[in-house]
Amino acid sequence: MSTIEKKSLKVGKYVNTDFVDAFIRNYKQERWIHNSKRLGKEDSLSCWYSVEELEEFIATIKQHGADGIRLYFGAYPNETDRVKGKDGRQSMVLVATRSKEELGGVSHKDVYLAEGGKANILAYNMANYCPPFCNPAGGIGSSIGVTILENPDGLSVI
Repeated sequence: MSTIEKKSLKVGKYVNTDFVDAFIRNYKQERWIHNSKRLGKEDSLSCWYSVEELEEFIATIKQHGADGIRLYFGAYPNETDRVKGKDGRQSMVLVATRSKEELGGVSHKDVYLAEGGKANILAYNMANYCPPFCNPAGGIGSSIGVTILENPDGLSVI
């Protein structure tokens, strides 16, 4: 009897502190500062979910045959009751995906569920975003970091 080996779908890797610091600093310089100026307020730099809710989302998507999660970047619409305080700020939505072997390689298709005769995407959102919803206790994780920018007028701290 032969065993069918499942191909690994892993694409990411662990990174170190230097990488994360440079990654965030580059984002702040290249995107965040411009987004914040355009919005007239600080745009979000991060979002937070508990391990419990991520495990629940992963269990749910596995029940529906998903084998991955795609993170879509986006921005909330103008203020509504559902997203009060998040209006206009950038966000991410987690979308369940299923891998499919195709002629050109593997593709990852978004998963939709039939609900009431309508296809509805299997997705998760509404995290705590920072800013504006940063840790009020001021402990570890409350800071969004500091970046010093060199510009024609001197140094700027962002």
